[in-house]
Amino acid sequence: MSILSGKNILLGITGGIAAYKTASLVRLFVKSGANVKVVMTPASKEFVTPLTLSTLSKNPVYSSFTNEDEDTAVWNSHVDLGLWADFLVVAPATANTLSKMANGVCDNLLLATYLSAKCPVYYAPAMDLDMYKHPTTAQSFEKLNDFKNIMIPATSGELASGLVGEGRMAEPEDIICFIENDILGKLPLRGKKILITAGPTYEAIDPVRFIGNHSSGKMGFEIAKRAANLGAEVILVTGQTSQNVSHVLIKVIPVVSGQDMYNAVHDYFESSDVAILAAAVADYKPKEVALEKIKKHNASLTLELEKTKDILASLGAIKKQQYLVGFALETHDEIENAKGKLKRKNLNLIVLNSLNDKGAGFKGDTNKVTFIDDENKITAFELKSKAEVASDLLNKIISHI
Repeated sequence: MSILSGKNILLGITGGIAAYKTASLVRLFVKSGANVKVVMTPASKEFVTPLTLSTLSKNPVYSSFTNEDEDTAVWNSHVDLGLWADFLVVAPATANTLSKMANGVCDNLLLATYLSAKCPVYYAPAMDLDMYKHPTTAQSFEKLNDFKNIMIPATSGELASGLVGEGRMAEPEDIICFIENDILGKLPLRGKKILITAGPTYEAIDPVRFIGNHSSGKMGFEIAKRAANLGAEVILVTGQTSQNVSHVLIKVIPVVSGQDMYNAVHDYFESSDVAILAAAVADYKPKEVALEKIKKHNASLTLELEKTKDILASLGAIKKQQYLVGFALETHDEIENAKGKLKRKNLNLIVLNSLNDKGAGFKGDTNKVTFIDDENKITAFELKSKAEVASDLLNKIISHI
């Protein structure tokens, strides 16, 4: 899944011959999982039709402040469009439009939207080689750079004039790649590898039955998604759960038992920068596993149990530079028990939640947690969604690494 998945992309199209490529560009944005809206300058409609772009984007195309063809004109708010966008991409960006962007000229809907946008702005120049090299164009580039707008560099090739040189708009695939790499390069966890565990483990009693718990895996999956959206390469080792995720930066390793999870975690821990163990690993397993289903012959059944391997403690014993995070679900003496676990297992941070807090714990979409770090700093949070808890946790980790 692309880093653009779920993002709102506002594509601004201006009146250059390269506008014909924007049909492919819209299709690629949609394929990447982005929500796409298109704003066209009046001149751009000479090169590509609004119907084509509306069909591909699955949204209305805007080109004027009102829908003039309707009996009752509807106002197209440039402010709303600018606030909707996570990214504004102007492609192609002609010399005329670039000059207007650089100098605050506002004579069409696209330019008004540009001046209202609060999001990052990318622009892909497209013009003949002499125009591209003209001093006024260089001045436009310089001003837009000062505005923190981001140029997607033009390439060299055959131009509409028949000349060969610089000024050709980047190809749609290259525009997508440029934006993705630019976003990733600015993310705080870019280049970091984070190992995360999630969900329950199941310990077999016989081929049918198992010892397990009520963990849904939601917390671990939210942490994985947030870490990936911040640029980290994520290894997600997960027990049996209905949760799923599709992200280009997340590799999912499904496991069943505690031993399976132990093996997978140790395979990846050495190369990780951070390990966050949010899984609810079964503490005990049957000492002997029946090879056939156990029949109900007696009124009672006695199972001899033995401890499973303590995955978190095993990582604390071998960690070097890794930042190690554990979770503690407690029912009494919460702070003291969590502190003891933090020290005993050589953690950098422990995330405490209590079953005494309404809305915390297994299965739900919310959690109420307290962070305790290895400097004995305690930070308590109110009840939040698990997505917000994941964000708080990653912000805490970022502040340390």
